[in-house]
Amino acid sequence: MKNIKTIEENFRFLILEVQNQLEATLSFIERPTPKTYDKIIAKDDYIDNLKNIIENKCYSSLNKFSLNQEAINRLRAIHIMAINLERIADYCVNIAKQMGYLSSPKTIEILSYKKKMGEVHQAIGTIMDILDNKNLPGALSICRLESELDSIYKENFDRIMVQLRIGRNVEDHITSLFIIRYMERIGDSLLNIGESILFSIIGEKIKIQQFEALQTTLSKSGVDGDVTEVDFQGIWGTRSGCRIAKVEEKDRPQAKDSIFKEGNLRKIRQEKTNLECWNALYPGLVPRIFGYHEDGETASLLTEFLPGCSLEEAIFNVEEDILDNALFILEQTLHDIWEQTRKPHPLHSTFIRQMRERMPAVFQVHPELQRPALCVDDFHVPSFSQLLDRLETVEQQSPAPFSVFTHGDFNTNNIIYNHGDQRIYFIDVYRSQHGDYIQDVSVFLISNFRIPIFDIQSRIRINKVILKFFEFSRNFAIKTHDETFHIRLGIGVVRSLFTSTRFQLNKKFAKTMYHKAIYLMERLLDAQDNNNPFVFPLEILLEQGKAQ
Repeated sequence: MKNIKTIEENFRFLILEVQNQLEATLSFIERPTPKTYDKIIAKDDYIDNLKNIIENKCYSSLNKFSLNQEAINRLRAIHIMAINLERIADYCVNIAKQMGYLSSPKTIEILSYKKKMGEVHQAIGTIMDILDNKNLPGALSICRLESELDSIYKENFDRIMVQLRIGRNVEDHITSLFIIRYMERIGDSLLNIGESILFSIIGEKIKIQQFEALQTTLSKSGVDGDVTEVDFQGIWGTRSGCRIAKVEEKDRPQAKDSIFKEGNLRKIRQEKTNLECWNALYPGLVPRIFGYHEDGETASLLTEFLPGCSLEEAIFNVEEDILDNALFILEQTLHDIWEQTRKPHPLHSTFIRQMRERMPAVFQVHPELQRPALCVDDFHVPSFSQLLDRLETVEQQSPAPFSVFTHGDFNTNNIIYNHGDQRIYFIDVYRSQHGDYIQDVSVFLISNFRIPIFDIQSRIRINKVILKFFEFSRNFAIKTHDETFHIRLGIGVVRSLFTSTRFQLNKKFAKTMYHKAIYLMERLLDAQDNNNPFVFPLEILLEQGKAQ
């Protein structure tokens, strides 16, 4: 295809020009002359134009032509690399300009950079071959130059600090610091280039740390070969910042698929611990662990892929009797877990503390929801914070009579239903712990309520799930003599309604959830003030829906 061929030709020219720019800059640092300086400045516009041509043709090709996914990924990679090559050229121009502030070019001779910058020059020249040959080691070597340039920067930074403490040629040493900082930023662009090649080869955007974690974790799990021999599909983005992807071995349909998860060390380590705990308590409920690896402040986990659909998907996509069956199995599973793990000692819920922790995030997204205290004659309307203070007292006076082992984030998309196996599975169990079962009940109810689908038929199905699960939970409370069930559920639902608004950009729906939370708070406090029993008003979660 002519357009694609033109893009690649221009990209090769861009590589050559950036190499030339880098070579001229290194020469200028050693022997600054007006001719070399003018050459560097003059080339800047040409390199910018090449980048713009590549960018425009990439966009037009993606728009005009029907390309397969591999070709699309290659164009996306070339586009990102072109942007970063142009940035490297810009850093070269900045270095040349900074040289003009040195009173003596010899000042920079104390710095070590020549060998590593020579490697950068060489690496840029290999980009096209690495891309064409899908050379994973080559892509990784480009990525790793970034950390090596970081080390060089730190080494030179320390040398300059020594000179600055001595106090001689302060201006020159500060200028030298700016120059090596631009060299360090060249490393950042090289990292982007290397990761773009990884994307082109693997077909998924992945950072080098995640790639290395995947490679190590696969190796520890017993998967032979390198990452090119597995399909890697990014399938979830989490609010915790973890990377989650589905992994399966190519050309082996009989091989069991896996889920790869990489992120913060504390969170991934805790999830591993909780998976082990769940598998000891209730075997088969959560994924098995295939591999685990820690590296500095991050960790990675390879677990069993559980087939089926999320309960949220089942609500809208399966027949009525299948949904009823899924809810029946869920209730039976939860009943077994709660009975098996129940510990008979009083436990205070922490819903109000959770709300306080998330208040800044809620009001950042929805500043209009902040409610100040108001007075009209003798009528006093408390602020949201004042309501929260009073409700905290109610929470402390209403402990749970027992604890159970809870999921901790019991949203409908963390529950997997497999109709063929007649099984329910739990995923994403990082927050699992012994606690109040009302935490899971309230999160589950609101995860259904807050689904932003409002047609009548969909809301009928959502309401059915909410009603059945409420009745199941209430019956369990009656059976276990849980006398504060309604109060704690009210506070738990307040918490989930309020904190869920930070993920809802539909202002009207966010305001609805917030006002329902306020209404519940006032109902709870009114019952407390008048010494009346509080019964959770389930009707506030049963939306009628709208005709389409």
